[in-house]
Amino acid sequence: MVTAARQPKPSLAKPSAKPSAKRVVGVREHNAQQTRESILRAAIKVFAQHGYEGGSVEKISRQAMSYDRMIYYYFGSKEGLFIEVLETIYRRMNDAEAQLAIDVNTPLLSLEQVVHFVLDYYRHHPEFVTLLNTENLHKGKHIVKSLRAREFSSPAIAVIHDILRAGVSQGLFRTDISARDVYLLIAATGYFYMSNRYTLSAFLGENIDAPQAVAQWKSFVIDTVFRVVNVPLPSHP
Repeated sequence: MVTAARQPKPSLAKPSAKPSAKRVVGVREHNAQQTRESILRAAIKVFAQHGYEGGSVEKISRQAMSYDRMIYYYFGSKEGLFIEVLETIYRRMNDAEAQLAIDVNTPLLSLEQVVHFVLDYYRHHPEFVTLLNTENLHKGKHIVKSLRAREFSSPAIAVIHDILRAGVSQGLFRTDISARDVYLLIAATGYFYMSNRYTLSAFLGENIDAPQAVAQWKSFVIDTVFRVVNVPLPSHP
């Protein structure tokens, strides 16, 4: 007896949905951003360790576990990458400063907070100092090509300006002091100490990078800043 062949029952399982084009693009964009950030992190390390001339594209791509061509794809050139490195370290410092809980209505405390922040930031981020040293050796020829260079100093100076204005209104600070000059005073005393700590230690015969020495210098800088900005006490005859 011949029986009719059974027809296969239709599968009740739903066909696997193909990933949407939007999702694929999103994954690609995420991966591209990850690659770009990895190269940037590697470049900061390599340029800080080897300088601009010694920081080759090959060393950076190897550090990033990427390929040379990806550096040219995302940054155009080694110089383009170095410029973005400088922009990134400045932006990171600005972002960190923006997290400070500064109340300009307490100008004495606020100005001391700014000094602490700047000196501590230089100490905790030696790559910032090293990379700026490298750029200064090149007389700033790379950073001047940045379209964003000027915007990085503005927030710091603006904060100091507001603090000084509050201090003046409270009769605490002099009226003839500019925020720019106070900013330069704080940056110079912090930067010089950090960038020259090894040679100064040898020259002075003491470890100026020791915690006690750093604390003493910070106290001296704070005292110096307030001597500059405070209204002078009336002289007695």
